[in-house]
Amino acid sequence: MNQEQINALRHLPINNQGLLIDGQWAAAALGQTLPVVSPIDGQQLCTIADAGLDDVDRAVRSARRSFEGGVWSRMAPAERKKVLHRIADRIEAHHAELAVLGVRDNGTEIAMAWKAEPGSAAGTFRYYAECVDKINGEITPTPEGTLGLIHKEPVGVVAAIVPWNFPLMIGAWKIAPALAAGNSVLLKPSEEASLSLLRLAQLCLDAGLPPGVLNVVTGTGAGAGEALARHMDVDILTFTGSGPVGRMLLKASAESNLKRVYLELGGKSPNVVFDDAPDLAQAAKVSAMGIYRNSGQVCVAGSRLLVQRSVHDELVERLHKIASGLRVGDPLDVTTEIGAVSSARQLAKNLAAVQTAQQQGARLRVGGGALQPVAGGSYMAPALFDRVRPDMLLAREEVFGPVLAVLPFDDEAHAVRLANDSTYGLASAVWTSNLSRAHRMVRAIKAGVVHVNTYGGPDITVPLGGVRQSGNGHDKSMHALDNYLDLKTAWIQL
Repeated sequence: MNQEQINALRHLPINNQGLLIDGQWAAAALGQTLPVVSPIDGQQLCTIADAGLDDVDRAVRSARRSFEGGVWSRMAPAERKKVLHRIADRIEAHHAELAVLGVRDNGTEIAMAWKAEPGSAAGTFRYYAECVDKINGEITPTPEGTLGLIHKEPVGVVAAIVPWNFPLMIGAWKIAPALAAGNSVLLKPSEEASLSLLRLAQLCLDAGLPPGVLNVVTGTGAGAGEALARHMDVDILTFTGSGPVGRMLLKASAESNLKRVYLELGGKSPNVVFDDAPDLAQAAKVSAMGIYRNSGQVCVAGSRLLVQRSVHDELVERLHKIASGLRVGDPLDVTTEIGAVSSARQLAKNLAAVQTAQQQGARLRVGGGALQPVAGGSYMAPALFDRVRPDMLLAREEVFGPVLAVLPFDDEAHAVRLANDSTYGLASAVWTSNLSRAHRMVRAIKAGVVHVNTYGGPDITVPLGGVRQSGNGHDKSMHALDNYLDLKTAWIQL
């Protein structure tokens, strides 16, 4: 990655985008479109198609035809594996293009997007390519004269609704295992960041994925998203996003065909620092980037920092210095540390959360205001709050912005109570030199992920999923395949 390479791509014209249905790109049936506005400078990049009910129905029917026709679902596993590897090859060949396109769309700093978007997506497709021919059935222990077989079969049509913060990474987490299991996929990107996934869809076709196996409908959540959730011929719906939308999707499933729904709904993740943390300076640095990277627009962001009282003031001062020195600016500048907020609307929500926290008595130590390093763009100074009480909204509700709440604790039992004093349970962390304490905290914290002496970094080999109101099901790892497979029993009398 170098600045010259990025500059060569940052101003390339982007064509208005259509829907991908049955291997063909087309406008929405009613001709409706949505503007794509870059958070970098507020300028319109292009338009995307705004799919309606008829478009969604055509896409679902295409996916169903491809599944029942067996062009993918009954393709030999070794051949499906080759296609998924070719998709990874094409992502890698277009790495710079995909990274810059995504940043122009959602504002993530290029240093992060380079690795977390096309870099991650290529690795995900390779991982699940290698899983294709390792999805084995089972033979059960049965009485003599009978044979019990457990077959693992693809479910059918999978609808994936993907958010705007890391569209390629999260999209790959859903598309790749669903395809590896033999399903057909209908992808609905966020209307706020669709461009990189639309480009990925074309790369999938170029790699030899049969038409209809991956269809893409863009549009609003209330339009295309709800149509997918209520469609009677969608078998599985997988979603990453907000809790209120997740509840709506569950209701839509209940009121339609009882499709399986897998949800990852964010969190208010506790990051617990004990006074025996092996390196307090490192804990401060990693914890700061655990909330401020991508302007805090990370599902697993460590937005609640719980610090043992004896080191509280020292750690807050270290964080103050780090937050004050972070370079917020043009996300396509390789020296930028924090990029843009995804939209003017999200920026307004972040600023409102800062104001509410101050009104409720939290102390703003640094940041919290809007910035304009690029005219017309949406940027925010990383905010650091202390004197936060557990009952404040800042300690309870996800902001999804660069806003860190610091709360003190007295001892291990107090830390556990504070960590679990949440309706969420997605991620967490513990900093300690005491191995026994680390294991106790891993068991005690109610979260799908517990980091120890770090924050962030789990790779594709381990699952990501939440408990409580952070959702159900898992992305990543071999366990994600379970979302997209049915078990069928064969009981044979010999």
